[in-house]
Order: sequence, then C-alpha cells, then structure tokens
Amino acid sequence: MKQTPFAANEFQTATNVSRETLDRCKIYVDLLQDWSGRMNLVARSTLDDVWHRHMLDSAQLFPLIPEGAKTLIDLGAGAGFPGVVMSIMGVPEVHLVESTGKKAAFLQTVVNETGISAKIHNDRIEALKPFTADVITARALAPLDKLLSYAARFSGPNTRHLYLKGQHVGDELTKAHKMWNMKVDQVPSSTDPQGSVLSVCEVSHVKSGRA
Repeated sequence: MKQTPFAANEFQTATNVSRETLDRCKIYVDLLQDWSGRMNLVARSTLDDVWHRHMLDSAQLFPLIPEGAKTLIDLGAGAGFPGVVMSIMGVPEVHLVESTGKKAAFLQTVVNETGISAKIHNDRIEALKPFTADVITARALAPLDKLLSYAARFSGPNTRHLYLKGQHVGDELTKAHKMWNMKVDQVPSSTDPQGSVLSVCEVSHVKSGRA
C-alpha cells in the first residue's frame, strides 16, 4: 500500500476516470483545500494526501454499486465523502444529507462549481422525508448497528448499503447482527490496510423475521 501522497494523475490511473471527471474532481479538491482553511471539513493532517486518503477512499465504492442503480443517499455527508465523489463519477441521482449549515453550504458550492446534479439536504437524517434509495452510503458517521437504524427509512428490499469501515469492523458486525438480519460482503479497503468496505443487502430487523 502506497503511503506517500499521490497526485491527481495517479488517482486517474487507479480509477480509470475520464478527463472531464478528473477535472471535476480537481475543482472539488481545490474547494476542499480552500474551505478547510476556514472551517473543519476534514482533519488538516490529511489534506496533503487528499487524493489517496479521501478521493480514492471514496472512489473505491463505485465498482460496488449495482448495475442500474440510479438513486444514492449519503448519510452525514460532511465534506462530501463519498457522496460527492459518487456523483462526479456518474451516479445519476445523489442526495447528500448534512445537518450542519456551514458544511451544507460547502457542499452546495461544490455542486455549483463542478456542475454535478447532487441535491443537498440541510437537515437531520431522522427529519428527512423517507424515500427508497438504490444505494445508501456513509463514512465515519456511526457504528454499523446505528447506521442501519438511520438507513431504515431509505431502505427497500433491493437497496445496497456501502459503508467504509476501519479496524473495528469485526466488533461492529458482531453487535449489528444482534439487531439486524443482513447479507454482508466484507471487501478489503484499497486505501487502508486495516479497513474494509461493507456491502450490505437484504436487511431487516431481527424482530421482524428474516429478510
């Protein structure tokens, strides 16, 4: 695993995105670095390695999105990882849910400057009107059991959940299985030797029986 910072061209090689997509990613990164000087969007220590630590970390979800999926909701979008990256890479309808006004303003600026069609919801997850998404994502928001609770109002029988997780994923899975029936694929992270991407589907509450 490469630990030294890599640049935009290396991101393009790793993801095989088009020049137009890369240009939008560059606009996003420039905005992130600019706004991070005024507010806490991501840890300052990670900005020097933004293309690997944040952009590639998010982009690794794209190949896991089911074919034909159109609607994605990113819970607790924060600085936009992974939801903004998913929108830039081509997911047709992306909803970014962020309750903090300043972060929502940043996300709206990213949408305006990159020309992506993502919709910003400056609201709490539990206050948002429910709808069924094809894909649900989250990064550094909550343990898996809580994520599935947050996601329930947007989850249908065919919804795919994609969650970026760190070294404690085993403990999270053990706890979540006590509350939820689910089918889980644990995919090794391409950016974090101790991390994983959880691809979850067929989710139902234990009390309601098997999915």
